[in-house]
Amino acid sequence: MSFDAKAFLATLTELPGVYRMLNAEGTVLYVGKAKNLKKRVTSYFRENLPSLRIAHMVSQIDHIETTATRTEAEALLLENNLIKSLAPRYNILFRDDKSYPYIVLTRDEYPRLGFYRGNPDRKADYFGPYPSSWAVRDSIHLLQKMFRLRTCEDTVFANRSRPCLLYQIKRCSGPCVAHVSPEDYAGDVQMAAMFLLGKQQEVTKRLNAAMEEASARLAFELAAIYRDQIQSLHQVQEKQFISSSKGEDVDIIVALKEAGQLCVNLAMVRGGRHLGDRPLFPSNAGESSAADAATAFIHQHYAAHPAPARLLVSPLPEDEERAETESTMAELAGRPVPIQEGRSVLHRAWVDMAKQNAQLAILARNQATAQQEQRLAALQDALGLPEAIVRIECFDISHTQGEATMASCVVYHGNGMKKADYRRFNIRDITPGDDYAAMRQAVFRRYDAVANGDGVAPDLILIDGGKGQVASAHAALADLGLAHLPMIGVAKGEGRKAGLETLIFPDQREPLQLPPDHPALHLIQEVRDEAHRFAITGMRAQRSKARKTSTLESLPGIGPARRKALVARFGGLPGVLAASMDQLEEVPGISRELAEKIYIALH
Repeated sequence: MSFDAKAFLATLTELPGVYRMLNAEGTVLYVGKAKNLKKRVTSYFRENLPSLRIAHMVSQIDHIETTATRTEAEALLLENNLIKSLAPRYNILFRDDKSYPYIVLTRDEYPRLGFYRGNPDRKADYFGPYPSSWAVRDSIHLLQKMFRLRTCEDTVFANRSRPCLLYQIKRCSGPCVAHVSPEDYAGDVQMAAMFLLGKQQEVTKRLNAAMEEASARLAFELAAIYRDQIQSLHQVQEKQFISSSKGEDVDIIVALKEAGQLCVNLAMVRGGRHLGDRPLFPSNAGESSAADAATAFIHQHYAAHPAPARLLVSPLPEDEERAETESTMAELAGRPVPIQEGRSVLHRAWVDMAKQNAQLAILARNQATAQQEQRLAALQDALGLPEAIVRIECFDISHTQGEATMASCVVYHGNGMKKADYRRFNIRDITPGDDYAAMRQAVFRRYDAVANGDGVAPDLILIDGGKGQVASAHAALADLGLAHLPMIGVAKGEGRKAGLETLIFPDQREPLQLPPDHPALHLIQEVRDEAHRFAITGMRAQRSKARKTSTLESLPGIGPARRKALVARFGGLPGVLAASMDQLEEVPGISRELAEKIYIALH
């Protein structure tokens, strides 16, 4: 039974809301939001649709579900949540799951300057977001140089008895040991906040006035500090390749479709300083236009992240779409957020730079894809496999003298590492240091579900090890009835030098040694090294956790209540280690005698 569009449209409301188009199997084809549900959904059933892609989607509609909302902003938020959770085939999807970083200024007596990633709250002042962690750390470094704010954690700050190296190199004013008064430090914090808000000229004006006042009362050392701050500020302003003296907050969004790729490049300007770019490649783009991608990005990105004062967009959405998007953004932000093209010389330069970076990102992506395809084809040929290799899984075992044995399984899929599919296995019930038993257990646990019909089987299994590890891994596959899966071991060469690895087969074939410059060997090394890194980090974290717990639990005379009091006072074992006997004695329930015992036990 075909979808009766006329009957359905007659029932639709004119309220704002979200619509979901589904096929006969109940699969969601598309999620959209509308200022007027009736008007928007009706536009899909007119004679001349804007593209073949939309026409093909409409032909598959079996039914449509709608959710009315009170406002456009609510509709945008609901649309974004549904797109992310359902990933409909015909929605352009930006999987930009990493949150954007911020600079944070806490509200302590001596506020801390730091890096923050997450949802900002009202407990501190946040500046950003920034396009990358590098942009945040670079800005923090500049602020340290100019205003000498502390960056240490509170547990470290509370337990300092003398200033750290940052004080010695003039990157901190030493508030931990009262080398600066709360009033002077508060002034530096205010200056830093003004700088982050783009008020550089006002900061320079205040610093000049303070320098002249210090000189007038012959406080030449203080005047020299202000002079250095002014010089650093000038250097920062000169360092920017392209900046605005207006202290603007602007996002530049450029969508570019070329060489078979669709890229949306986001560039951020905060306080007039250009902070860099972040290129994004959406899923499900199909035959979508660059304008469609730009609009989809605006809807998804600003449903989750705060909007700046204005957006410079290229290409601009159609007039009606642009007006509706501006209306939604204004409701979401509580103020107008104009969506414009670059008109002034400076704004056009920002847009042109974003376009250039989008072109470079497309070029780099295509080159990387071609290289990966070449390496996969070379690996298939070297191993004599009948089928193309798409998915590789690699196992590695890591431990320290038998302690905290950890197995890792990393996944290479398509043209890169697929971190969402990585797995770690805590190895249990084996003789400490028995790598063969550890490998057998890890492989068995990984592919047990595959043998039962669940999960994805790889096209190739790599084992970081020689004949013994390969034999153990293959025995586990044989027990599961999966001995047909291709497998090789990667044995380290003489002196563990890269390029001298030997490939070990589980059958009777002779080991294979590829030339050091062979593209297949480079791919094997990349995947093997990632497995080793993943195993090492997991093993170290597990071992560190075990040692920290056992150290606190083994302290003489310390039960759960006193241990909790120590953690509350010092923030954990590092803080307890840094504490003096006098500081330990200040903890409720800790006598002088017990403080001495704890100090001696830890040192």
